[in-house]
Amino acid sequence: MHDLKWIRDNAAAFDEGLRRRGLTAQAAAILEADERLRRLQTEIQTWLTRRNEASRRIGALKGQGAEAEALKAEVGDLKERIRLAEGEIATRGEDIESQLATIPNLPLSDVPEGPDESANVELRRVGQPRAFDFMPQSHDAIGRALGLMDFEAASQISGARFVVLKGALARLERALAAFMLDLHTGEFGYTEVSPPILVRDQALYGTGQLPKFAEDLFRTRDDYWLIPTAEVPLTNLARERILDDTALPLRLTALTPCFRSEAGAAGRDTRGMIRQHQFYKVELVSITTPEQSADEHERMTACAETVLKRLGLPYRVMLLSTGDMGFAAAKTYDIEVWLPAENTYREISSCSNCGDFQARRMKARARPMGSRQQTRFVHTLNGSGLAVGRTLVAVIENYQEADGTITVPEALRPYLGGLARIEP
Repeated sequence: MHDLKWIRDNAAAFDEGLRRRGLTAQAAAILEADERLRRLQTEIQTWLTRRNEASRRIGALKGQGAEAEALKAEVGDLKERIRLAEGEIATRGEDIESQLATIPNLPLSDVPEGPDESANVELRRVGQPRAFDFMPQSHDAIGRALGLMDFEAASQISGARFVVLKGALARLERALAAFMLDLHTGEFGYTEVSPPILVRDQALYGTGQLPKFAEDLFRTRDDYWLIPTAEVPLTNLARERILDDTALPLRLTALTPCFRSEAGAAGRDTRGMIRQHQFYKVELVSITTPEQSADEHERMTACAETVLKRLGLPYRVMLLSTGDMGFAAAKTYDIEVWLPAENTYREISSCSNCGDFQARRMKARARPMGSRQQTRFVHTLNGSGLAVGRTLVAVIENYQEADGTITVPEALRPYLGGLARIEP
């Protein structure tokens, strides 16, 4: 959510931020509606003052005589005007809030401008892709050949974009999740949380998925939503709270199933596990002060990168352009892992700094040290640490052998009882 007062004082900068996002100017329309609202509020104050004066005069006249009757009629008329105006104020206020709720966050100044992923900037590459002495197979071909990855059974149960993992691959998926959680909690100081995966409207509104992206979500018949990411419940833990600056940053992590309808991905990645309706993800969320958020963004990205380093998976880090960022993000780093079968890098994590955009929607504040009354909005950050299914894909493809087996990365063997190779 955007600060209306900031828009009043910085209309040109607001429109410039929207232009960089590829959107048309909206400050004038917002401020015109705001001006009408404030004029109405001023009129109400004038009417309230006159009503109170008339009421006092009626009391002085002891409610008797022609003048008192005329004043009573005036008070009645003023009450009705005020009632109608207050209803109009509520409606106009809701209209302005609804308009602001559909406008994405403004990009930070160092975000590259561009219409889409073509304008993203590569910051670094880590690790050298493996040179195979055979033609590398796709993860789904390997999984099928092992008899441990069943898309047909999943289709019969649930339809397209689902998978059934069996045996060692199911165990490998579980090992990856446990490894990530142990790393983030044991070395990086995140607190593990087991949150609800069914949430109400206001939780998704707070993080920016609603109202604009409802079609990308799954909803139950009794008005719950299945979470698209643990960012939603974790970030909403700060909802309508006043935190203490000295307790920040607050770092949270969770392993949850995630559910996305992938409505905008028709025809893309229809084979394999890259784009599923249901998948596991280890999420990282930080609640910080405004002064901490830039450094926390770099730290969070480094935490996610460490997972790939420990697993020996080549990757690169991209700074997303204004046209490729998510709705709530002010700045985003994508981490892309190397997939040999596709001979390219694919996204495995997005780490975003949302500034105070989500906090305003959630009314999440912090009190600076030494202040008893003053509060300010916190900054929120979120990132994948990592998407478990895509990490499984990367391990299968990068650690495949010519005979169709998979070598288990050293870091995961303790989670698999010492298993070093996955065979049919």
